[in-house]
Amino acid sequence: MVLCPECESDLDIEEDEVDEGEVVSCPECGADFEVVTVEPLELSKVGDDDVDEDEDIEEEEEEE
Repeated sequence: MVLCPECESDLDIEEDEVDEGEVVSCPECGADFEVVTVEPLELSKVGDDDVDEDEDIEEEEEEE
């Protein structure tokens, strides 16, 4: 059983049903997660890294 990192509801995902890099969604809160590793199953919220990278680029442009 895998719990949603956002709302902690059961995602009902089996390790052998997903592949690394696949995106899964929580049916309760609608958050999207990328499968980082399969064994053990580890999820990363989609979009978190994109925001950080955009902020870093903006800061570098401001410094120049």
